[in-house]
Amino acid sequence: MKNELYENIQKIDTVRAILVGLNTDKSDDEFERSMDELKELTKAIDIEVASVVTQSLNSPDNSTYIGSGKVQEIAAALDILDVSIIIFNDSLSPMQVRNLEKILDTEVIDRTGLILQIFAKRAKTREARLQVESAQLQYMLPRLVGMGKTLSRQGGGSGRLSNKGSGEKQLELDRRRIEHRMSELRRELENVERERNTQRNRRLNSPIGRVSLVGYTNAGKSTIMNNLLRLYGGESDTDKTVLEKDMLFATLDTSVRKIEAPGHRPFLLTDTVGFISELPHALVKAFKSTLEEAKYADVLLQVIDFSDPEYRYHMEITGKTLSEIGAGDIPVIYVFNKSDIVRQQQEEENMLVMDIPRAKDDRIYICAKDDDSLEELVSLIEKKLGEKETECELLFPYSEGGTISMLTERGVVKSTEYLPEGIKVAATLSQADMSKYAEYLT
Repeated sequence: MKNELYENIQKIDTVRAILVGLNTDKSDDEFERSMDELKELTKAIDIEVASVVTQSLNSPDNSTYIGSGKVQEIAAALDILDVSIIIFNDSLSPMQVRNLEKILDTEVIDRTGLILQIFAKRAKTREARLQVESAQLQYMLPRLVGMGKTLSRQGGGSGRLSNKGSGEKQLELDRRRIEHRMSELRRELENVERERNTQRNRRLNSPIGRVSLVGYTNAGKSTIMNNLLRLYGGESDTDKTVLEKDMLFATLDTSVRKIEAPGHRPFLLTDTVGFISELPHALVKAFKSTLEEAKYADVLLQVIDFSDPEYRYHMEITGKTLSEIGAGDIPVIYVFNKSDIVRQQQEEENMLVMDIPRAKDDRIYICAKDDDSLEELVSLIEKKLGEKETECELLFPYSEGGTISMLTERGVVKSTEYLPEGIKVAATLSQADMSKYAEYLT
C-alpha cells in the first residue's frame, strides 16, 4: 500500500468584538478620536470590529460601568452579531469585569488588557517578553477573583507554595504562584537591565553622536531607520533592518544601528517603542529601561505622521511621555513624515503645493522612502549635533596620529595640513573635546 500524505486544513474563525466607549467629560472630537484609536488597536491584534456601542454618563456606573440598560442592549446583540469578546475603551475595575462577564456570559477586556495582548503578540526579544509578562501579571493579580470557576475550588498541595492546608482556596494558590513568578521576573529584568546599562555606558563613552527615534506609534520610525540602512548601510546591513508594518505597535524591541552617510559624520540611531495616549501604567513601569533609551540621546527625532488629522494631538502625547521619562530637555528635530500624502491631497484640491523635502529650523517635512528626504534629514541631524560645538584649529605632533584618526572617524575633522612642526587640523569640537585637547589648540 502506497504511503499517502493528507493535508489537514483547520478553518480558524475570525474573532469578532463589540467595542464599548463611555463619555463622561470629553468633547465629541476627543471621544471620537479615542474610539477610532480603539478600533485600530483591535485591528492590530486581528480582531474584527462587529459593532461600536457608546454611552454618555456624568460618571461611570460602579457596577457595570455603562449602566444596566446599555449592558442588556449589548447582551441582545451578541448572538445576532456572532460576537465572542467585548472590549471597553477605558480601564475597568475587577468587580466591573466580573459583573459584566456574569451578565453577558462572554469575555470582557478593557483598553489596558487589549494593549497588553498586543504587546504579548509583538514581543520578540527575551527582554521584551520578560517586560510584557511582568506587566500582564501586575494587571492580572487584582483580577484573579472571578477569572474562572476553577479559582474558587478548594485545593491541597505542599512544597514551595507553603500551602496552609486543604482548606485553602485555589485562588490563594494562584495568587502566590503569580507573586512568586513576579519576583523571578524582577530578578531577571534586573539582570537584563544591568546588561543594557553596560551596553549603554559603552555607547555613552563613545564619541559618536547618539540619535533616538521617538513618536506616536505607527508614525514611521522603523521605516526611517530601515531606509537609512538601505541607503547608507550597504549589503552587510540588510539583515539589520527592523519590522515595519502599517499597524499600531508593529515593533517593541529597541534597536541601535550605526549610520555612516558619505560626507557626513556617523551617528548611532536608536528605534524605540511607540507612544500612545493612556499607555497603561504597568507597561510604562515594565518598559522603563527601554523607554529611557531616549534619555541618553544627544538629539531626538520626533517622527510625526503629517497625514494624520490628529498629528498635533500625537505631538502633545509624545511631548508629555518624554517629560515623564526625563527626556523633555533634549534637543528635538520634528520630522513630519508622510508629507507626500499631504502634497498629493493639496494637488487634488488645487491648493498651494508644498515642497518635499523641506527643512526649516528644527522642523523637516519628508517622505521616509525618498532618498532626497533622507539626505536632507541626515544634514539636519549633523547640524543639530554640531550646535554646541566650536570650529577651531589644532596643531598635533606627528606622534598623535591615532588621535587625528579617531577625530576623522567621528566626522568632526574639516581639513588636515602637514607642516614641518606637526599636523594642522581644522575641526568642530565640543567643549569637552576642547578641554581634552587644549594643549594643541592654536
